[in-house]
Amino acid sequence: MKRTLLLIGTNIAIMVVLGIFVNIFGLNRFMSANGLNLPMLLMFAAVMGFGGAFISLAMSKTMAKWSTGAQIIAQPRNADEQWLFDTVAKLAQRAQIAMPEVAIYEGEPNAFATGPSKNNSLVAVSTGLLYSMTHREIEAVLAHEVAHVKNGDMVTLTLIQGVVNTFVFFLARVVGYLVDSFLKRDNEESSGPGMGYYITVVVCDIVFGILASVIVMYFSRQREFRADAGAAQLLGDSAPMVDALRRLGGMEPNALPSNMASSGIADKAAWSAMFSSHPPMEDRIAALQAMR
Repeated sequence: MKRTLLLIGTNIAIMVVLGIFVNIFGLNRFMSANGLNLPMLLMFAAVMGFGGAFISLAMSKTMAKWSTGAQIIAQPRNADEQWLFDTVAKLAQRAQIAMPEVAIYEGEPNAFATGPSKNNSLVAVSTGLLYSMTHREIEAVLAHEVAHVKNGDMVTLTLIQGVVNTFVFFLARVVGYLVDSFLKRDNEESSGPGMGYYITVVVCDIVFGILASVIVMYFSRQREFRADAGAAQLLGDSAPMVDALRRLGGMEPNALPSNMASSGIADKAAWSAMFSSHPPMEDRIAALQAMR
């Protein structure tokens, strides 16, 4: 429950900060003396919605390194780092993408991929995964992460987040305007948005933001199935990915920071399946076995 709220809160916080900024500088001109300017509001909502999502995308690699303490392998220092670097390079070549940055971070078994584009990405594995799984299983996990990069999943999820952010921003302010108009109906001398508007907008931002997260998490689960299938294609066999998922299913996945929870190879189950960023391991294994 706590991790789900943190994930939702991160996105809402970006929108709130942007909202405060535009209010301070008077950029929100969609409230006019004659009522609500819906076309202007929708345009403004799109800028706000996609702005927050793309700010997160642009900062994704930097935030990932900072929040996990991931150390980039610029020059392999030992046989494990050399194998890891060479394996990612081999998979990236097969996937026909630019070589991602490769990193290791301290933690329980997990791995993630992030970055603003296919040609500017980061693939990182935890020490817990690197030293508790076989090379065959680790290669499958790396193939899964490279498949995420190849599929452009980071950008796709950002676009989906941008769309739902836009509608959250738009609908919250429409509802706020309607509530405010109802509360002021007996006071025709009142001009501009009242307290009812601002309170309603804050409440709707939170409620609609939670509902929007259900949509985003659905797409997050679907991309995990695609990345599993992509890993099988890169390796020419689904068995290594099945073995890796079975091994991960018997481990306690590392709790990645809330802003990166959907990026890991595995994540702890949310309090509700609707808010889970990853499908159950048994469902992922069944989907891979159906490919044989």
